[in-house]
Amino acid sequence: MPTIAEQMSSWTFALHYSQLPAETAHLAKRMIIDTIGCALGGYTSEPSKIARDMAGMVSSSQPCTVIGNGQTSSPDLATFANGVMIRYLDYNDGYTSQESGHPSDSIAAVLSATEMAGLGGRRAITATVAAYEAFCRLGDAATLRYRGYDHVTNGCIASVLGATRSLGLDEETTRQALNLGIAPNIALGQTRGGVLSHWKGCAYANASRNAVFATMLAQRGMTGPDPIFEGEHGFFRAVTQEPYTLDSFGGGHVPFKIAECSIKRFPLGQYSQTVVQAALEARDQMTAAALGEIEEVQIRTMRKAIDIMAGDGEKWDPKSRETADHSMPYTVAVALTHGEVHQRHFDEQYFRNPGLLDLTGRVKVEGTDEADRRAPEAMLCQLDVLTRSGEKFSAEVPYHKGHYKNPMSDAEVESKFRSLAQDLLAPAQLDALLDKLWNLEQVDDIGEVLRLTRI
Repeated sequence: MPTIAEQMSSWTFALHYSQLPAETAHLAKRMIIDTIGCALGGYTSEPSKIARDMAGMVSSSQPCTVIGNGQTSSPDLATFANGVMIRYLDYNDGYTSQESGHPSDSIAAVLSATEMAGLGGRRAITATVAAYEAFCRLGDAATLRYRGYDHVTNGCIASVLGATRSLGLDEETTRQALNLGIAPNIALGQTRGGVLSHWKGCAYANASRNAVFATMLAQRGMTGPDPIFEGEHGFFRAVTQEPYTLDSFGGGHVPFKIAECSIKRFPLGQYSQTVVQAALEARDQMTAAALGEIEEVQIRTMRKAIDIMAGDGEKWDPKSRETADHSMPYTVAVALTHGEVHQRHFDEQYFRNPGLLDLTGRVKVEGTDEADRRAPEAMLCQLDVLTRSGEKFSAEVPYHKGHYKNPMSDAEVESKFRSLAQDLLAPAQLDALLDKLWNLEQVDDIGEVLRLTRI
């Protein structure tokens, strides 16, 4: 019986653009557009500057473009720099299952590998579908969080397959890239515990960087530990502590998992998307007087969301941007106070504001059986705002705007992109970039698209 790595390698090698349904290819373009927009939105952040500085230290015989500044670097460091920008705002898409995360982070690896191969949009679209498929199927198979590992462990595997598909590597080379990518790159879950650091937004970028490096090693003939999943000291024993089988990958009569990934409406953790939308819907019912006398906010949602977004005291007293955008109570306080949640609301002047912290402290969260039962297909939130005068304002949201069951239109995806890039790119440049992205299948050189992001 084929090993897990053999199954992945065989499927990835056999996947071609011509096999993708039109709607799948279009979904991939939407995700790529959203992801590059998020990268431009994260361009000015401190971690992004650090990552670009690292990338700028080296030149390469196979140069790859860094989004935003137009410089080139080695494929792995360009991947890291782009990945940090993509992830910084916590605004890129998500997938929820036993193990959740952001498959769009793997697009950093896809872009660099496709540029390294001298190929264009069709290859990037196909490789993106491959990376999403791997990330989502692995997430369906087992949880890593409760065993102390981070979801970017799966992300490295997804990025390996995205990179090998971009480069068109054969089955055996792809399998060796998986071996080389998995063995040294098991990430700790402490990345998302306590006071969250810059590394929260850099961990998947590093996984993608390592994936590209592993792929380049395999391309040159290096072999890795085998069998990497089923071996005596392999992935199953060390990470999941039990073996699993993967569902059939997409193709034929099996739908591709990219169709179950959701685009974010708000720049914050995916498990708070429905919660913030519910808070805004409740706020719309309230008068200015009622907003001034909020006594308590009651949130009922799934227990996994609470564990991640409200599971420790730091979430009620955030001391870093990364903690604030992963805090369910804080983001609800922002929504009720300002009537929106914007990137600026995660600056220190907001998350240390006494009034916002006071309201954050009045947010109560409770897990419910109904929300757990409906997960992960829905992210149900039931929210009540109680006032000192005895009024109650309620909202219920199972699917936030942008959820794959409540999707954004293409126009809304483009509007989000423009809002993230408009302060960096001239209008004509922004129009040209979007035209290339919406028609990505007609682009012969992905580097042409990346160079259009130069600020």
